[in-house]
Amino acid sequence: MKTPRNARRLAISTAIGLGLALIVVGLSQAVTGRDAQRLPDEIATITPGPGDTVLRQSQISVDFFDPYEAVLIVDGFELPVTRLDDITAGPGVPKPGSQIDLPPTAIYDAGNFTISFTPQEGAAVEELKQGLHKATVIYWKIDESRNESKFFSWEFTSN
Repeated sequence: MKTPRNARRLAISTAIGLGLALIVVGLSQAVTGRDAQRLPDEIATITPGPGDTVLRQSQISVDFFDPYEAVLIVDGFELPVTRLDDITAGPGVPKPGSQIDLPPTAIYDAGNFTISFTPQEGAAVEELKQGLHKATVIYWKIDESRNESKFFSWEFTSN
């Protein structure tokens, strides 16, 4: 009688081992995060991500690993860019803790290597109307010209 019991234990142990092996293989083959978005090496994150669904006033942003000059194009409109350091330096510098009124443009934050845009009244894109949208970021190293730029495009939906 010991033989059938040992055979049953062997079969159960084999099934459990095979199941664990399949889980490990599945997890090691999963594509998530940056790899799933197919981001270029220079870009850390984008918001919204490719295929995401967002609200009409959602921010569009690109975060770079290193400092780059950049422009955003949303639905075919190249957005004017305002540098955050131009707003916070020079004449009329805001006092610490005071609110800053940002213009209705894309905002480039050189200190954090980001460019972002929030649809608003007076902007080239005032809202993300319901449907499919295409965003493109054109970027180049700060010591190069736009002629040497690269770009990345993605699509997302608003509801």
